[in-house]
Amino acid sequence: MQHREELHELLVRAGLTVVEDVRPGSLFPPEAGWRIARGIAAPDGAARKALDAVWWRRLADADGGFLVAVLGHRIGGNDSWWTRVRCAGGGVPELTGNFGFVALSLDGQVLLAQVPGTDGPRVTALDRLPERLEKTSAAAGRETEVERAEVWAAVPGRPAWPLHWAEGIGSNSAAPDELLIRLLDVAECFLHDCDRPAVLDAAVAHPDPRVRSRPADTFRPKLTSDQWVCLVRAEPSPSRRVLWAERACAWGVELPEDLYDDLLVGPSRAKAAELPGLPAHHLPSLAADADPRVRATACARWEDLAAPLRERLLADTDDAVRTAALLGHHVVVPMPREVFTALPAPRRALEQCLLAPELEAALVRDGDAEVRRALATNPRLGAHAVAVLAQDPYDDIRSVVALRPDLTEQQRAAVRFDFDPMSMSRTVPWVERLHGDAGAMRRLAVSSHPLIRRSVARARHLPSDVVERLAKDEDRTVRLFLAESCDDAPAELLLEVWRWWDGSFSYPGRPPQPPQLPPHGPVALRRRPRRADAPPGPGRSGVHGCRRRASRPRSRSRGALPRG
Repeated sequence: MQHREELHELLVRAGLTVVEDVRPGSLFPPEAGWRIARGIAAPDGAARKALDAVWWRRLADADGGFLVAVLGHRIGGNDSWWTRVRCAGGGVPELTGNFGFVALSLDGQVLLAQVPGTDGPRVTALDRLPERLEKTSAAAGRETEVERAEVWAAVPGRPAWPLHWAEGIGSNSAAPDELLIRLLDVAECFLHDCDRPAVLDAAVAHPDPRVRSRPADTFRPKLTSDQWVCLVRAEPSPSRRVLWAERACAWGVELPEDLYDDLLVGPSRAKAAELPGLPAHHLPSLAADADPRVRATACARWEDLAAPLRERLLADTDDAVRTAALLGHHVVVPMPREVFTALPAPRRALEQCLLAPELEAALVRDGDAEVRRALATNPRLGAHAVAVLAQDPYDDIRSVVALRPDLTEQQRAAVRFDFDPMSMSRTVPWVERLHGDAGAMRRLAVSSHPLIRRSVARARHLPSDVVERLAKDEDRTVRLFLAESCDDAPAELLLEVWRWWDGSFSYPGRPPQPPQLPPHGPVALRRRPRRADAPPGPGRSGVHGCRRRASRPRSRSRGALPRG
């Protein structure tokens, strides 16, 4: 309402009498008038040097009435409205100032407009508007391909390649590297499946940030450590440089020390200080940084800090830094109740700190389920507290306890956990860290928890007896993960899984075609009709924890897994 009143006041100051605001309905809409005023699809001869009194008399009816819309004073809802006004005495309204306007006669035949431009105001005046628009539309419909090409040729810039051509060329194995490198200026989507070193080298050093980011954003990146480092160094944005450094570290890349030196200067050093591979010799300077966010981040490496630095952080003048220091201190030193109750937000203490025995005993029986839920993830809980939470009335709390690494398999089997076999499966981190321990793999391969067995099946190499056991696992997703991830999976298992799995055997860091798969086996199976007693595929009853991607042809990528 205030916006409308401001418009009416402006029109009154311009010497006009406001009659009413008008919904366009069947009238020529204001938005179309603005397009003509800006020269977009305007009929020939629309531009004028100025508006004289003759044009204003053509615009107004016998009572001096016409419709007007003013730039910056739009009224109406989804459709802009006109405002009907009257100009007394047949004079010229004072609308030709610094603001823009578009005006329409009540019969829709005359349009006047003025909009600001870089070279001064752009003035438009048209009579016989419907007739002129009809002629313009008819001429546009008769435009030939040659005429259209001439218009586009006048537009600055390189001519665009059709995107479907670019995608096809990028996926063509016969296309030379030089062509694909040129193609990066047009499209980058083909980088998802590209593993050519020269092309990836060019991509990570490309000036376009979309091209640089594409190989790092792919689900199964093929970048080498040197290419990751090149990507980080080539990124001009400090925040994105840290982002790519985080991504590189997540894929196991060891960043050079001089790169850490570069990342730790500038506005994003607080995020850079969180990088897991940060050399310890940087910690003293971080602990003394002027930015409290950086000092608080340094507390996460508490075990690497010298005693004087720890004392200084515990006495820091910033509340957030002191809290972070307390949390680091009580990872080893039991946290008493008085310290816990003084924390502004106790959740991190519940999840990571070593708690005093009496405090821990009280918290595991706390009436607040959120407190117990956070405690269930704490790796420093005592055995008695874990046993209490294993009997918690909440399913999700017991389910978290069931995946703790400090349980024996006998204890784990006694926990009533909740598990949906159709849910997305993520490799349990502590199981993944034990992939190289043959004894641990033997112990965990007989676990009562499917997620643990699935995580064992993700190992690149496993003892033969573990492979034999998992290849017969009752959980089909265990067998699928073994076929996807383990070099020791027998060919018979791969062929058995191939019969019912409509997805691919692909997984990050693994070849799309497992080397142990017989070269003619899949082809023979694809030609052989499915037996009536064969297990239904995931498109029917569903693989445990698996989902089908039906949009891709089976010959290219046989589906996708619900990774995390």
